[in-house]
Amino acid sequence: MRKRNIILCGFMGCGKSTVGALLAKKTGMSFIDLDAYIEKKEKMTISRIFADKGEEYFRELERQAVKELSEKNGMVIAAGGGTLTFQENVDVFRKTGRIILLDLPVETVSERLKDDTKRPLLNRPDKEKAMRELYDKRLPLYRSAADIVVNADDSPLTVCGHIMEEI
Repeated sequence: MRKRNIILCGFMGCGKSTVGALLAKKTGMSFIDLDAYIEKKEKMTISRIFADKGEEYFRELERQAVKELSEKNGMVIAAGGGTLTFQENVDVFRKTGRIILLDLPVETVSERLKDDTKRPLLNRPDKEKAMRELYDKRLPLYRSAADIVVNADDSPLTVCGHIMEEI
């Protein structure tokens, strides 16, 4: 029988990659981080793609990656922070998987990202303001995309346990 994919969504810093790797190990599924998948294919970091080719080019790469990965099964996929803000990606992922939102309060996100310099959308002087605006814009989109919402304000192992209970 075909194992449905588990797609983790949520704001940057919510633990999608960490929880995803743990969840894959516990369920015997394969794990893939969507951003890492794109970086490997492009032989370039996400930051470099944004800097050299722009966000629009990156979003096209992301759409292609979503289609490719949704054709596989038995995978835990950590979606990028912006991936599921596009309905087209939500629709594609829903065909073969369940979307789980790792929900985290903006204050915790802010604390986790305070020293981060790798995220192109936050590499600016008004980082805190930009992060909060993006969070407020994206959270309703994540909620509408999600089949299941899990509180991610806990240890990765605990969050993984909550997801396993839900599925």
